[in-house]
Amino acid sequence: MHSPPLDPDVADLAPTEPAPTPYDVRHVVTYIRLLQAEGEGADWQEVARIVLHIDPEREPARARTTYQSHLARAKWMTEQGRILRGSGSN
Repeated sequence: MHSPPLDPDVADLAPTEPAPTPYDVRHVVTYIRLLQAEGEGADWQEVARIVLHIDPEREPARARTTYQSHLARAKWMTEQGRILRGSGSN
């Protein structure tokens, strides 16, 4: 099994499919970083800048939407998606 990229580019919106997607697999590290940042109380704008590579001052709506979308997917992945729990896709 290949390791996921450490810092892949993100789409404006995370997937919403009811099962993990190839995008989710590529972004496991992104999801973990988002969850860790939230757990540490990091400012979402800094997280958008560092993790998602979106400048919240230049693109505030896109930064916020992308951050929220990916954080929600990261939480879903830990609760339903299984990849972040180490179970694989089934």
